[in-house]
Amino acid sequence: MHSPIKLLSIDFDGTLVSRVSEPVLDTQCMDLIRELQNAGAIWAINTGRSADLLESGLADFAVPIRPDFILTTERDVFRPGQNGDKWEPFGDWNERCARDHAELFSSANSVLAQVVDFVNRKTKARLIYEAERLEGLIAENDEEMERIIEFIKRARAGHPNLDYQRNTVYLRFCHADYHKGAALAELARLLEIPRENIFASGDHHNDISMLDGKVAAMPSCPGNAIQEVQDAVRNAGGYVAQKDHGAGVYEALLYFVNGR
Repeated sequence: MHSPIKLLSIDFDGTLVSRVSEPVLDTQCMDLIRELQNAGAIWAINTGRSADLLESGLADFAVPIRPDFILTTERDVFRPGQNGDKWEPFGDWNERCARDHAELFSSANSVLAQVVDFVNRKTKARLIYEAERLEGLIAENDEEMERIIEFIKRARAGHPNLDYQRNTVYLRFCHADYHKGAALAELARLLEIPRENIFASGDHHNDISMLDGKVAAMPSCPGNAIQEVQDAVRNAGGYVAQKDHGAGVYEALLYFVNGR
């Protein structure tokens, strides 16, 4: 198979996998990804899940092929483990990422305290902590999430490095330099694959950084993607599929494999 795609970066939940309809996985999509892999393309799952949660998802949904790399929690870069481990850090990116996040959360304490106060007093959202550090939150609904985001935007005005990743009613705080697009750019750098040969697909806010055309010249989204994602993909000259979830990814892959 002769294809311009050398690297695929595909979101997991809501894009490759449908949690709301059958089938969970699109057979044609998985077959085409396998065909592209066999022809030398590299497949990375780019997800908000941790490595462990992604492994659970791969097993739960009986994903028939293994990704070559995984980009997890919207920031980390992993390759297959060399010593029996399933995954290991690729390069020093994860280390730098952890260090920058530790510094960020230390310096942004006062802003995060304001967010905690607002959420506790004005919303029913649930705060999420990891090792006593505020990791993110879960809102009751989209409307509540919009109110929380408006507050965060005002509170962080003097702290531009404090950012967040959002997927439906879930929000995770992060450093502005680390997101799905940045993780994909680092993987592409390490693999020496140019932007022109990168395909990306996602469905939600936290996918926009890999769909805006800066990192991947072949951005796409399934038909179930939120409007903001569809707009970003169209603005980047990408492909918005008619079909949802994996069937939409298959549709987009065919479009780019066949030279648009």
